Amino acid sequence: MSTFQAPKGTYDLLPPNSATYLAVREAIAAPLRNSGYGYVETPGFENVELFARGVGESTDIVTKEMYAFETKGGDRLALRPEGTASVLRAALEANLHKAGNLPVKLWYSGSYYRYERPQKGRYRHFSQVGAEAIGAEDPALDAELIILANDAYRSLGLRNFRILLNSLGDQECRPVYRAALQDFLRGLDLDEDTLRRAEINPLRVLDDKRDAVQKQLVGAPLLRDYLCDACKAYHEEVRELLNAEGVAYEDDPKLVRGLDYYTRTTFEFVHDGLGSQSAVGGGGRYDGLSEMIGGPALPSVGWALGVDRTVLALEAEGVTLDIPSATSVFAVPLGEEARRVLFRVVTELRRGGVATDFSYGGKGLKGAMKNANRSGARLTIVAGERDLAEGLVQLKDMESGDQVAVPVTEVVEAVRTRLA
Repeated sequence: MSTFQAPKGTYDLLPPNSATYLAVREAIAAPLRNSGYGYVETPGFENVELFARGVGESTDIVTKEMYAFETKGGDRLALRPEGTASVLRAALEANLHKAGNLPVKLWYSGSYYRYERPQKGRYRHFSQVGAEAIGAEDPALDAELIILANDAYRSLGLRNFRILLNSLGDQECRPVYRAALQDFLRGLDLDEDTLRRAEINPLRVLDDKRDAVQKQLVGAPLLRDYLCDACKAYHEEVRELLNAEGVAYEDDPKLVRGLDYYTRTTFEFVHDGLGSQSAVGGGGRYDGLSEMIGGPALPSVGWALGVDRTVLALEAEGVTLDIPSATSVFAVPLGEEARRVLFRVVTELRRGGVATDFSYGGKGLKGAMKNANRSGARLTIVAGERDLAEGLVQLKDMESGDQVAVPVTEVVEAVRTRLA
């Protein structure tokens, strides 16, 4: 056994389970690529201030969960705890918003890091696929992103998830609600840290998961009762667009999400089969984030879906993805001449786009055929000295067990015909 193990709160992705994770990422990304979103990849670490300003200094992410460190050169950096701030920073740095085609539509896939108490569905290293539409204020854009996430989950076979929807208002109506909420919170029996958070950003208290806090929040003022006419109209149009496309959702007036940058539309995808970690993804509109990190006014909206939790949701529903075998053809050489001949055949098949593997290590027929079975290959090519002396190889169908002799010069075409 190795001296080393994966760090606490992390995991390794290994075959065959890793194929499910890849399939989930592909399913989430597919509708994005089909809707004008281009791929973006950002560094795994950024300046600490990017997250302190964007995510919010009062959030648990920044105060408790961020992996921050100082470089030898004195720079203060942090492993990225989420994707939106990094993607927006990259878009601003590259001046994508000045190209004249707004919104800038980007999608990404990667690993993120938060120092949390590890439990099922909550890791210190986790994987997300996300999407951001930068530079346009349009209810249709909010609805588009919700629909794309919904369609991605449906394509995977998930059915028992719910979409929670709310509006967080804007710079006109949020301050009025903020003051009313603070007045309410000051009258509660809360610990010092929570009271301090209430003074900095009272909406964070609504997101507190502790039962003792939630019980006291019964009767708290709701933001929907303070929305200005513009925010009400905007939110109603988002709802109408979702209704028109048959996308079911639940209005949740207490939904605030865990990041400070959200405005107006906010939403969450939850799955009741996951226990306490029921959120599989979410997002919303963040019209002021660009200005928070030093950019121009760029109203934007986006989401991130957790790959890890999506896989857990599939397991909870008993959904098994139809993942094709990684190998279609397995070549079994018996003898040195057969190794040389079949290696050429394998290379030609691979170059022709056929997933092909080879029996390495000089195994005998019995051991090599066991490997062929384990590979999941549909066809096996077997060649020994007697076959090659006649210019033949044996082509075996691993499903039916049928085996036929095929000329070496025709085996590539014979394989393609059978796999077509």
